Amino acid sequence: MSFANQGDLDLADRQALRRVAGLSTELQDVTEVEYRQIRLERVVLVGVWTQGTVTSAERSLHELARLAETAGAVVLDGVIQRRDRPDPATYIGSGKARELADIVARTDADTVICDGELTPGQLRHLEDVVKVKVVDRTWLILDIFAQHAKSRAGKAQVALAQMQYLLPRLRGWGESLSRQAGGRAGGATGGVGTRGPGETKIETDRRRIRAQMTRLRRDLADFERIGKTQRSGRRRAGVPAVALAGYTNAGKSSLLNRITGAGVLVEDSLFATLDPTVRRATTPNGREYTLADTVGFVRHLPHHLVEAFRSTLAEVIEANLIVHVVDVSDLDARDQISAVREVLSDIGAADIPELIVLNKADAADPLSISLLLGVEPGAVVVSAATGEGIDDLLRAIEDRLPRSAEEVDLRIPFSRGDLIARVHRDGDVVAEDHDEHGTRVHAYVEPDLAHALRSAALR
Repeated sequence: MSFANQGDLDLADRQALRRVAGLSTELQDVTEVEYRQIRLERVVLVGVWTQGTVTSAERSLHELARLAETAGAVVLDGVIQRRDRPDPATYIGSGKARELADIVARTDADTVICDGELTPGQLRHLEDVVKVKVVDRTWLILDIFAQHAKSRAGKAQVALAQMQYLLPRLRGWGESLSRQAGGRAGGATGGVGTRGPGETKIETDRRRIRAQMTRLRRDLADFERIGKTQRSGRRRAGVPAVALAGYTNAGKSSLLNRITGAGVLVEDSLFATLDPTVRRATTPNGREYTLADTVGFVRHLPHHLVEAFRSTLAEVIEANLIVHVVDVSDLDARDQISAVREVLSDIGAADIPELIVLNKADAADPLSISLLLGVEPGAVVVSAATGEGIDDLLRAIEDRLPRSAEEVDLRIPFSRGDLIARVHRDGDVVAEDHDEHGTRVHAYVEPDLAHALRSAALR
């Protein structure tokens, strides 16, 4: 929907910052407030509503509030403004920036968080008006990832994304930050490269950041080689790969635990899972496959993050099947499905077979489930919390796993039970029966196992 014509915008909406109800998360108990305020930032949220409905704009700001809370902040207030596009100077326009400054002063906030990615100029100009720190959605998400990263690879990926974001946003603060290269800089006895005014602080910072980014990319390349070797080993063993993907907090980790008993951290928090967890699972017919739990997606996932996490997302990119987990109890479920598919397209996974799983059915309105099934007719309805629908999900995964290379329909003697066990472990069994001579098995298996079965088969 385009707002190129200024007259198309409702004048009342354009003339005021619109309060978004229900955003304050400030604690009511005074003693707890005083205790928390020492440690937590107090934030005001602001968004620009350029298209869609006011409901979708408010939902976006509520999601921003959840992100802020996940980062450890207390949300004091939230406002949105309707515009045809964000103001190139201050994001919300100079007049509205002054109104925002009044809200910041009245609530005693120390940070403003904007629901979008701001340019360096927008950040600087808005800070000049509101007189507190300004953070955008991208930096907030990067901050959450930094808090949750546990492995060396995860920490390196987040650090690289943060540096890619920071590099164009470094700014000098005047002549006082200029410094000399050394005690004798500019003197006649100075060595080569030490004469003159020296590097400014900002130039030094940029040089150091670029050097760190080079080291991080080298480390991540090593991690990626290790991951690629592990995935190649699983492929050589004929084990298909299934990846859990979905919006953050959709219940992917809970589903992994329900299917595999993995014991992965589960909490009601955005981006609780950053590092991929891969576990073995078995279909109802006994065929083995790997199930990977990966980082959750979100609207407008920062480009820096997608690039830095490419090795982590390889579990999705190289999967044979993507199990797309959706929180069907969320009012915004359809938009979340679109957001996840957009990220999957960005990372080159749009053509991988997808199975939609409507999770949290125990907490959802039956009408919402019916409406989503109308849009996604092949979806499976489950509850990772109660176990509802898990058997249906396992059968759906089994039906969608790729069949191995060769079809066999042979009678194998009972003495070669080891081969039958391999068929169940590494192949795809279509049918099996027994007679007095042995086991007749109809299956799809890898070529080397097909050769072994033919060699042992009864004539």
